[in-house]
Amino acid sequence: MSNIVDSLTRGRDKVVVAGLTIGLLFFSSIFALIVSIWGIIGGVLLVVGIIGPLLIFGMIRFPKFGVLSYLIAAYLVMYVIGFQLNFPFGTVLDGLILIIGFFINQKIHPNWSIFRNYVSLIILVWIFYNVIQVANPNAESRMAWLYTIRSVAGVMASYFIFNYYIDSLKFVRLIFKVWLALSVIAALYAIKQEYFGFFDYEQNLLDNSPLLRSLLFIDGHWRKSSIFSDPVAFSYNMVVSSLLCIGMLTGPLSIKKKVILGLLIALFLNVMLYSGTRAAYTLVPMAMVLFAVLNFNAKIFAYVAVFSVFLSILIFMPTSNASLVRFQSAFRPSDDASYSVRVQNQLKIQPYIQTHPFGGGLGATGVWGVRFAPNSFLAQFPPDSGYVRVAVELGYVGLFLICALMFIVLKTGITNYFKIKDPELKSYCLAMILIVAALNVGNFPQEAIVQFPLSVFFYMFIALMNITLRLDQQKNPEHHGIVTT
Repeated sequence: MSNIVDSLTRGRDKVVVAGLTIGLLFFSSIFALIVSIWGIIGGVLLVVGIIGPLLIFGMIRFPKFGVLSYLIAAYLVMYVIGFQLNFPFGTVLDGLILIIGFFINQKIHPNWSIFRNYVSLIILVWIFYNVIQVANPNAESRMAWLYTIRSVAGVMASYFIFNYYIDSLKFVRLIFKVWLALSVIAALYAIKQEYFGFFDYEQNLLDNSPLLRSLLFIDGHWRKSSIFSDPVAFSYNMVVSSLLCIGMLTGPLSIKKKVILGLLIALFLNVMLYSGTRAAYTLVPMAMVLFAVLNFNAKIFAYVAVFSVFLSILIFMPTSNASLVRFQSAFRPSDDASYSVRVQNQLKIQPYIQTHPFGGGLGATGVWGVRFAPNSFLAQFPPDSGYVRVAVELGYVGLFLICALMFIVLKTGITNYFKIKDPELKSYCLAMILIVAALNVGNFPQEAIVQFPLSVFFYMFIALMNITLRLDQQKNPEHHGIVTT
């Protein structure tokens, strides 16, 4: 280290160091001046103005860097928005898709074959159906469609970007490492909230919103959101991360790595309880049933049996712990007042769904419905379910399409899983199957795949089902009957 310091302080290097020092001091002064005049927004815009062009160049020059940047941005965007910055972060993410996607240069590196499958076809059909919803005669607002289509068609287009650029086992491993690192950060942040309380700005936001307080302060205990938009998004992300680890455990890993994955599973599932989201608690047991079916043997059966006994003890044991009591109530929906309210709401909306095959228009419910058509019938309806929202906004035709999409995705994933020979790629494909299946179940009681980061990651999960098979075909062509020359 001393040699490096000495070399930097000799001859011309002194000029470089002096120039960098002056430049940093100048930038700091400008930054402080802008913040003093325009506040933190001005400082953010200055930093973005300097770093933004460098990031754009990096994404154009190195598209895989762009893919990672996009995934990281999707994971952290809701935390940044939580600072109440008046900045169009959603538009920035849309721009990232455009920048990365535009440079899928099929003229230089043509590879249309990777898109020739049923999953790609049904996704294109789903995107097309959402696009033509602009002409839905039942829609109360075209602006609601405009704002919603960005998060539907735009995000779904990332499936094709992931398919094109994730082209090596090394890159898959890197994505998983980044993903798990972000998940650990989110888990540790939740532990901080649980045992050391919220930051002042977080507590002020909760205290100043009676609606949030009524939703998140249950039995004298705050539900935790970590770095995400709400407890549901937090809990579902922890479930997804734990299922990734469970799938990876079936791969050819060392004992040390398996122990680390086991500890991560325990961490993710433990902090998931802090969210107080009942729907999330049932997803891992459901996924474990599918895991046992796909890997049926005596050893797996024994593990599942032990897990079932442990789960039964947790469900029926007497306890005064608020988080555990809420966990137990997830397996007794008839005793859950909020679940009963949702059932009643769904019964009330059924006649509308049955008489509107194309629904009431994309964006008719939720935030955009309230904003652009506040007096409409659908704007007052709380869907509280991903599938119910589709049925209301896109009709039973749309509900059939989304169910067909999920069926084709899972069928493709399971078929590919049994075709893959390489044990590592097989474990990754299994993880994606478990995750997509769990999110499908979770999409009924909650809206599982419309919030960041899962709204983006979900299409990476789907893409990886095909990518793992493609990588295995490249690695073991003879196993797949591929003749190489």
